[in-house]
Amino acid sequence: MREPLWKDTDLRSISVPCERRATEKEPNHVACAPEPYVSPLIWDGLDNSVFRPFAKVFAVDPPRDAQNVNALDEVPDSAWFNNRIGIRKPSREELLRGACAAEEMLDGFTAAPGSWVIDQGKMNGATPGFRIKVGGKRKFMLKTDTKEQPERPSAASAIGAAIYHAVGFNTSCEQVIFVDRRALSLLPGLKVTDNSGVTKPFDQGALDNVLAQAPARDGYVRLQASAWLPGYLLGPFRYEGKRSDDENDAIAHEDRRDLRGARLVAAWLNHFDAREQNTMDSWIAAGAVPDASPGYVRHYYLDTSDSFGSEWAWEGISRRLGQSYLLDWGDIGQDFVTLGIPTRAWERVERTPGMEPFGYFTWREFDPESWKNEYPNPAFSRATERDNAWMARILSRFEAADIRALVDLGKFQRTAHAEYLAEVLERRLALILERYLARLSPLTDVKISGKRNLCATDLARRRHVWQDARFRYTAEWRSDESRSALPAEVKSEGEVCLRLPEANPAGRGERASSYAVVTIANGASTYPLRVHLVDEGRERGYRVVGLERQEER
Repeated sequence: MREPLWKDTDLRSISVPCERRATEKEPNHVACAPEPYVSPLIWDGLDNSVFRPFAKVFAVDPPRDAQNVNALDEVPDSAWFNNRIGIRKPSREELLRGACAAEEMLDGFTAAPGSWVIDQGKMNGATPGFRIKVGGKRKFMLKTDTKEQPERPSAASAIGAAIYHAVGFNTSCEQVIFVDRRALSLLPGLKVTDNSGVTKPFDQGALDNVLAQAPARDGYVRLQASAWLPGYLLGPFRYEGKRSDDENDAIAHEDRRDLRGARLVAAWLNHFDAREQNTMDSWIAAGAVPDASPGYVRHYYLDTSDSFGSEWAWEGISRRLGQSYLLDWGDIGQDFVTLGIPTRAWERVERTPGMEPFGYFTWREFDPESWKNEYPNPAFSRATERDNAWMARILSRFEAADIRALVDLGKFQRTAHAEYLAEVLERRLALILERYLARLSPLTDVKISGKRNLCATDLARRRHVWQDARFRYTAEWRSDESRSALPAEVKSEGEVCLRLPEANPAGRGERASSYAVVTIANGASTYPLRVHLVDEGRERGYRVVGLERQEER
């Protein structure tokens, strides 16, 4: 009977024991925040591709529902996720701004010579770059595109971050900028350590090499700008387990619906590099000292620059990205048994002529149910039908016009490239919705109007997933005292309304007999929506206390 939970308790401030944590400037520095976690790239890949799969061979680990779901089958706001487009249509300005605050928007066209001070080289990752300070305070990581796929990585970062933010995840502020080289100035004595552990000077020669990778337009170089995250950075979060030094972290990460459902966002964009290295935890202190207590840990998604058709040097891998793990034991076993005779989807996929920046990114061979990232992700692997359907309902809120506007964040020089990307995203989204709105009910936004009118929005009909003729609504009322059919009134924008029986004059309080369930089927999806109601008397009417989307057992 309680009101559904809409705000998780993991946003409360907590205190962490203090310890000596030396820094370069302060050898005796004391921190009162969780300890930073280092995630080696090679180890994470081996762990999830080799050690973890073999360790799970004999484990009894049956699938189970996600643990952070409220009575309305939704995810409450938390340190991980904030409901945005799923419950409220953002303005076009909000959608395109994403996580960027007004003071984080960069204008490279008007930057004064030497005003962007480079204070750090980029230490790792696939694309070269460097960090700048603007105005002595604001920090940004600037990265280039590649010669082989100009514009794609920076566009993928800006568009992908805006999409993840609109869905509800915490992201960095990402933008595509153009800047005059003369606006950049180097601090002396900088060094950078690459992925192989080799340390080199980051001097003018190194900067020139980085900028040589960047496309240029009218004398300005094109770069991707990532705003530095707030707080005391703790390193990546893991997709399984819990942080032992964060008492707010009460749910195993692989059992969080937001992390499980993120699989569908990654599949939509072909963000195959969705791994723990592309995440970040940050301690948000209540006071001015970044690593002091009290505070809480906020969890971020980072770097979607691999999206929209990133390629490896090995074409055989490039074809398989999104369709098979780098080391896929299932595919290896199937090839062994069948002698490699069946033709796989990645063998059929082709590049689109004239769309070279997007590699093999297409909708033609896309299967949202079988999509895979680079190597197994513990949360993605545990995603259930309910988790995927939850995310599909959120993604259905992106209209075709929204997608076209988001693509413009990529600032493509050729209109044909922007049009191609918008079309592929729209078609891939259509395939996601056809698959994951077809089984569990897509009815949502359930509300009581005028005490007796029960209304809901059918997201499948609203998004025109199928022809209107396919939708045929039936509804049944069931309580301890009665059982009857309810006529449905179909309205515009996917809304459907029912007239409920008259509420009891006095209401029945907490007694079980005050409870009723309305089952609504739309004729297009396999299973119905069950709406749980409590009768609060004729003056107050009915109240929705729960929604149930279950496959029949």
